[in-house]
Amino acid sequence: MPVQLLKIMKEQSETPLPSHLQKEDLKDLQEGSDHTNKYIQGIVVLSYPLTKLGDGTDFFKIVLQGLDDSCSRINSINILIYGKMAEDCAKVIRHGDTFIVAGYKVIKSPTAREDGRHGCHLEVSEEDGSAIYCLQFCNQIYTKPRTATASETAFVSIAPKYVYTPLNQLKDGTIVNLYGVVKFFKPPYVSKGTDYCSVVTLVDPSNVKLTCTLFNGNPDSLPKIYKVGDIVRFHRIKIREYNGQMQGITSGGFASLTFDGTVGAPVVPRTSSKVYTFMDEEHKTIEELRVWAASNISISGPAAKLSSVQPMLFFDLTCQLVGKAKVDGSSFLLKVWDGTKCPYPTWRVPVEAKDLEGERVLLHQLRNLMVDILVYDNHVQLAKSLKIGSFLRIYSIHAKQASADNENVSHIEFHLHGGTCYGRGIGVLPENNSDVKELKTFLESVDLADSQNMESMSSVELDGTFSDFTDLESHLQRCQQLPVTVLTDHQDLNNTELKTIMNSTAPQQYRIRAKLRTYKPQKLHQSVKLHCSKCNSLQEVPDGDVFDFILQRSAITDPNPELHNTSWYDSVMWTTQDQKQRKIAIHFVRHDEMLRQPEDTLLMIEGGTLKEVWKLTKRFKCVIPVRSTEVDLELLDLSAPFLLQGNVKYYGCKQCSAPKPIKSLSSMAAEERPSWDPTEIAQVLGIELLQYVFIMKFTLVDGTGALNAYLFDYEKFFQIPASEILTNSFLQEKMQMTMNMLCPPGRKLGDLPWLECFIKSYNVRDAMKHQVYYQIFDTTVAEDVV
Repeated sequence: MPVQLLKIMKEQSETPLPSHLQKEDLKDLQEGSDHTNKYIQGIVVLSYPLTKLGDGTDFFKIVLQGLDDSCSRINSINILIYGKMAEDCAKVIRHGDTFIVAGYKVIKSPTAREDGRHGCHLEVSEEDGSAIYCLQFCNQIYTKPRTATASETAFVSIAPKYVYTPLNQLKDGTIVNLYGVVKFFKPPYVSKGTDYCSVVTLVDPSNVKLTCTLFNGNPDSLPKIYKVGDIVRFHRIKIREYNGQMQGITSGGFASLTFDGTVGAPVVPRTSSKVYTFMDEEHKTIEELRVWAASNISISGPAAKLSSVQPMLFFDLTCQLVGKAKVDGSSFLLKVWDGTKCPYPTWRVPVEAKDLEGERVLLHQLRNLMVDILVYDNHVQLAKSLKIGSFLRIYSIHAKQASADNENVSHIEFHLHGGTCYGRGIGVLPENNSDVKELKTFLESVDLADSQNMESMSSVELDGTFSDFTDLESHLQRCQQLPVTVLTDHQDLNNTELKTIMNSTAPQQYRIRAKLRTYKPQKLHQSVKLHCSKCNSLQEVPDGDVFDFILQRSAITDPNPELHNTSWYDSVMWTTQDQKQRKIAIHFVRHDEMLRQPEDTLLMIEGGTLKEVWKLTKRFKCVIPVRSTEVDLELLDLSAPFLLQGNVKYYGCKQCSAPKPIKSLSSMAAEERPSWDPTEIAQVLGIELLQYVFIMKFTLVDGTGALNAYLFDYEKFFQIPASEILTNSFLQEKMQMTMNMLCPPGRKLGDLPWLECFIKSYNVRDAMKHQVYYQIFDTTVAEDVV
């Protein structure tokens, strides 16, 4: 039979292809050659509707992508099928099938220049003795079988073998398969046409970045990405070069799988497709990417809770939708809750009762816990389609401080502005999502009766609530009249032009008056580093997932009961109720034979997860992660923090530290009033403490020249502790506002404010060259600015 639908079953090994047939690669196809005993194999990436030609002959066209030449510029070809064979193929062939054709004619393609495919096409018909084998994979994924046709004749087990291309080997014009870790993404949004669009930036261990722009008429068919760090598998994505950078775009037959990027999480693909292949060896690929990402990708922490929202904040919120309403043509209202209460009065968007969708009783019960979020422009269409009760993750919500015209009291308004900058958008989370499960459990525990008794803050209390926040625009205008920096010493120095400084020998100190033209890094959180004052080294702040991975690894070994309840600490141990049944031990350090108040207590924890450690830091003053040896407790790998206080993680220098046994802390516990100061704890434990610092490069200009000066600052310049900036969204916003004041975006050079600061020059020499560098010192941002 000329058309055979071959079901591919797992763990079989023979293919019923005629033995005389030999495989031919697309790159070897050319007119005039003998193809009698050859066959072509590939993946169906596009098919066109079955039509009839002028003489009544059935005609069916597909596009085939080669399996073995994904790095070739031309790796797809048009196949034209005629007659009864066309009708049979149209019934059984679907995207993603492996397609084998023999007995074909090779004809020069008249459309090669337009469609970018092979210079030839194949013509196939039963009259010419052609044969087609359509392979549909049935291993691992169960699919409901279709009604058999006369053409279905055999089962064969050809294991699907896809070639995956590393990101540093991509070539312009190719269609490839690849794996990548999500570094940035935009949830699906309505494009300028009728399709939905999603933008995803991927990285992999080859240290190359690829930005993919994906389109589909159905948003559910786009990759189901929920957070940075997720892992995606893309099949048949087209690569093109633009401005010297490779980009990915959807092509015919594009398919995707998404996996949770968390180390240790179940390897369960997320996809809307009912048919896909996922081989056992790909589990290893996922696990390897997870471990790599844990050390190389900066993954943001959990989304904010309403209870932690601050004015001027941009944040992500995981929540449940309880109501929605149309406001006007360009905005739409979502009423959501996450079980916590916003600490500030919130805006209630006025809408007609008849326009509000949602269960009236529940809306009334949640009136003190839910907030109104107004979404604009391109987000409105998706917002309208959301189902009441669904769980959402809304990205980059703006908590805007405002007040009504007839009120003196300020309140917070929540806006999801139009556009997709900073990943702005709405994602719908499935019921089986881990964050949804956690949120549902929490929501079920909320006492709605208590929430209805909550009293709003009085006007007297509110008078000072927003005293530190003013409208940003008026704030910037007011600051134009104020000095933006303050000199804290060396008042005897006179101003020196930059040209003079650059022509002078180092080392020297100068006072300058200049404008800040540019600064790096633009993403301010990247300016925070860890500095060792002993060896003068700098390093990146380790990612939170690295800490989580180290904790998971240390939890493999159970706590040693022989090390419990010593002369200077009391121990408690229990077994978790989950499947892993981990053993957790907490050791409470005593003082004067007594335990102190939690806010004054240092404790050590063995076997805990990252979530459990953070819970302890919220209640106890100091938490030290440890593990058992045969003779004593010891610190974890110095890639992990040796101490946590509040939201701050303290690290030690691997090169300069010589860790001592934990029992060294007993000397501090014996003090009259142990302060548990991180510096003292580090010293007792033999740790060389790493300090959080801001490292930035300022390009300063004054009309005579331009000079790059480095900022090396702990907390003096910004009046913000570098140790807290990574975990405090309010401080991040404050720092951004400061930089917007020093270097207003979009302003011409003449409109930039003048800065006064001290800089010092210094020499850096090595065997090859000598350079002069400049550093800002003894300067701080004026309080009126921040």
